Amino acid sequence: MGLPKGFEWIIILVIIVILFGPGRIGKVAGELGKGIRSFRDGLTGKEGEKKEDENQPEPPKEEK
Repeated sequence: MGLPKGFEWIIILVIIVILFGPGRIGKVAGELGKGIRSFRDGLTGKEGEKKEDENQPEPPKEEK
């Protein structure tokens, strides 16, 4: 059995596109990317820094 080789991957991808459609695959890939990014930020501790910056109010804009 083993892992699929070159042409077998193409067939698998075509079947996935037929079943889900290109739009839905893009949404799933985007959500997967956000999840991976969030996980990586959680490991490095960057997540806490971003949240602190988001909670700070914006400085008032000067009128000319």
